[in-house]
Amino acid sequence: MLSLKAVDRKGGVTRESFAREYLEPRIPVILVDLMDHWPAKSKWTMEFFKENYGQLQVPVFSDNVSKPGKKYMAPDKIVPLREFLEAIEQGPSNLRMFLFNIFKHAPELCHDFNIPTIMDGFIRDFPFMFFGGQSSKVALHYDIDLSHVFLNQFHGRKRVVLFPPSQSKHIYQHPFTVASYIDVNKPDYEQFPALRKVEGFEAILQPGETLFMPSGYWHYIEYLDGGYSISLRANESYTRRARGLWNIAKHFMVDKGMNRLMGQEWRRLKEEMARRRAETVN
Repeated sequence: MLSLKAVDRKGGVTRESFAREYLEPRIPVILVDLMDHWPAKSKWTMEFFKENYGQLQVPVFSDNVSKPGKKYMAPDKIVPLREFLEAIEQGPSNLRMFLFNIFKHAPELCHDFNIPTIMDGFIRDFPFMFFGGQSSKVALHYDIDLSHVFLNQFHGRKRVVLFPPSQSKHIYQHPFTVASYIDVNKPDYEQFPALRKVEGFEAILQPGETLFMPSGYWHYIEYLDGGYSISLRANESYTRRARGLWNIAKHFMVDKGMNRLMGQEWRRLKEEMARRRAETVN
């Protein structure tokens, strides 16, 4: 198995201690009480969303999301939110919703949570909700805009495996993407020998808890139960914001374009480049 260290769980963290122990050294942490005073913590139940917003048409994704070709990163279907929630309540499912800005359709939901004061630079315009069925998985990746991410869990549990940016070559990052396709649960050391050098973190995120993922951190997520969360993004550095914008432009222009032109052959080329980079790491 990969070398994974348990993420710290902390309550009562102040701005000063958060900056000193986690933000500045770029170390993840589970904040057990950050959302204690949010109305959403008790209000946002499955029944609440089905009753009040069940008619919303939402994009639903399966494991096909990262397959190369013309439908790369496209939803499998558009369905009413109620139908999707009822599906993931039935048991194991590979269906997910991600990067869905429900607040664009229901701005009143913004009154149910507060922008944290634990650090500066929160981006108020882009809170996203993530929904998934039990056993659904989010492939290993890092967030393209390079913001710090606060993942706030409302319903169900998640297992999150994290790697710092320094491990990108060891985990065979595909060039021009934010993706790695190693199997976090069953690493193949014969095919990917650099994985023996990898060091990361592991967290089990419970309802009512917040996981801080520093800028550029790789993360793999398993839904241990059907559930949902909201991510809040923060960026206290103008330099990092500029790097994030350049990262977005570069990856979308190159990777999406080449996927449409070359399909599976483009993925094969990325795999070959990733292997060569990993083999040159000391």
